[in-house]
Amino acid sequence: MKKILGIFAGTLLIPVVYAHASQKIISFETAYRGGPIVKSVESLGGRVTKQFQIIDALVAVFPDSVKDAGIYSLKGITNVEEDRYIKWIEEVSMNATPFPSVENALSMIHAGEGWETHVFTDIRPATDPAGEEIPWGVKRVNASGAWNFTEGAGIKVAVIDTGIDYTHPDLQANYAGGYNTIISTATPMDDHGHGTHVAGTIGAIRDSNGVAGVAPMARLYAVKVLDKNGSGTYSNVISGIEWAAQNKMDVINMSLGGGGAMDAMAKVITAANLAGVTIVCAAGNDSGPVNYPAKYPESIAVSASNSTDGIAYFSSRGKEIAFIAPGVNVYSTYKDGKYATLSGTSMACPHVAGLAALAAAAGAKTPEAVRETLTKSASSLSLTPTEEGAGMIDAAKLMK
Repeated sequence: MKKILGIFAGTLLIPVVYAHASQKIISFETAYRGGPIVKSVESLGGRVTKQFQIIDALVAVFPDSVKDAGIYSLKGITNVEEDRYIKWIEEVSMNATPFPSVENALSMIHAGEGWETHVFTDIRPATDPAGEEIPWGVKRVNASGAWNFTEGAGIKVAVIDTGIDYTHPDLQANYAGGYNTIISTATPMDDHGHGTHVAGTIGAIRDSNGVAGVAPMARLYAVKVLDKNGSGTYSNVISGIEWAAQNKMDVINMSLGGGGAMDAMAKVITAANLAGVTIVCAAGNDSGPVNYPAKYPESIAVSASNSTDGIAYFSSRGKEIAFIAPGVNVYSTYKDGKYATLSGTSMACPHVAGLAALAAAAGAKTPEAVRETLTKSASSLSLTPTEEGAGMIDAAKLMK
């Protein structure tokens, strides 16, 4: 008999901001890069903790007495932004969560005003005797229709998230490395679970156990930007995107979001896109407008569908939506060698990231070519364009 531990606990990505007022992300003119900008920061008593390489920006800590106006007075400064430390993932009890309808309550916990919701319907041990399972979402995008042509071998996919459990039996063979932006000397091991779940949907191997991902031979890279509580700074995320671009990733998956538009974030996404990285982002789960970073024009924003091809009630929507993908009750890998069922646009996003990997493996060489190939392979679910974009992608059509 299977050993199944049912846990009714949701996780909610809410931008909870902690006091970190003295840490800033400063953008500057290229001519001031290096010594000049560092000296300017130090002249106000500031300390540079990081200089980004692919954008003209740095992170600096200032005494509380230094105000933004003083920083703007320095030569070459173009923007000053708070480097907020945000708690993205917060557990919500079943009893504390309102249910919008009986139908929706059967599939998911309602998130209210929160950003990202997941519901744990069961967590299973790694030695699940049921054999390999192809999750319904992987079937719905017809991933197996591409597998006779390619399984994504050689394509590098960066999971910018809480890390990956790279010892997981369904992920170990495809894990190729990574980076921890929080503690650069530490490994990018997932101590939360979210990133491992995302990674499994993208590239869990095909074998006789566990689950199979959309691109089961893609090379997975863990870029840990969120800690065990699901928290991180904007500079953590920017550093993760920069690492992915510098290390020539083909695809980035960002199942995260929060806050509004940010100059430095916009610049690093543009730079990564120009470096040849396809960027796939979760749209958000507040049933409202698309969130950042999915809202940036270079991002491929993904909304969530349910098992009846309707839009998930929680899914954000808007003109930025590029595609829709399965996002309700998605079964995948989880930390500590386990498996879990989660819901959210976080779960829809990696289906499209996996499809992007298949498209790249089939010959799409640039982000523009990948997006075009995905668009040509998508079909409408008879939803509105703001709900589904180009529609649901069929992996078999990527090979035509």
